[in-house]
Amino acid sequence: MAGKATEGKSAQTRALVLQTALSMFRSKGFAKTTMRAIASEADVSLGSAYYYFASKDELVLELYRESVAEQRAAASAALANTQGLVDRLRLAIHAGVDALTPYHGFGGAFISSALPPQSATNPFGEASSQARENAVGIFSDVIEGAKVPPFLRPHLPELLWLAYMGVVLFWVYDRSDHQRRTRTLIDGAAPLIARLVSLSRLPVVKPMVEEALALKKKVQQ
Repeated sequence: MAGKATEGKSAQTRALVLQTALSMFRSKGFAKTTMRAIASEADVSLGSAYYYFASKDELVLELYRESVAEQRAAASAALANTQGLVDRLRLAIHAGVDALTPYHGFGGAFISSALPPQSATNPFGEASSQARENAVGIFSDVIEGAKVPPFLRPHLPELLWLAYMGVVLFWVYDRSDHQRRTRTLIDGAAPLIARLVSLSRLPVVKPMVEEALALKKKVQQ
């Protein structure tokens, strides 16, 4: 019983540090928020804060993990009653932006933190591999039951995730009211992507797509 109580308190402290950090990122900005300030605001020792998160980058990585989990939950609920690649793709990407919306204020700092290849928050890095796999899995769910050429199906979830990452980058720098332009981009891009997927099965297009997929495989090796 004592062990379970200790584990429960540890989880509560970790969650408190994370939520305090995210609140301070929104109110004070990412650059001005220090680990010491986070510990003070959460009323825990600095050592305790560092025990759960070794740096601000790790806090942002946890935000990434949580946003992916939230996106997947919301997308799964929406996809259960939605047919057709266009609508399924649109719903999944909107769900991702919805999950990130509370943190739009420090999106630029997030990108700056994620750019270095060695950064824990780099979405293509080793530290974020599990979150990345979960994010790609969302787009595996999106194409479930959709008409996708067999040669393209194994590659499409990752390609859709890359397209989604492009949308996120656009969203970070979108200063329109409630990121209206990003929502417009999603609604316009979804049918365009679905059309490209459909065209990829045509004899005149398929060889070019296969060549592009082969090149992708080479550069990832």
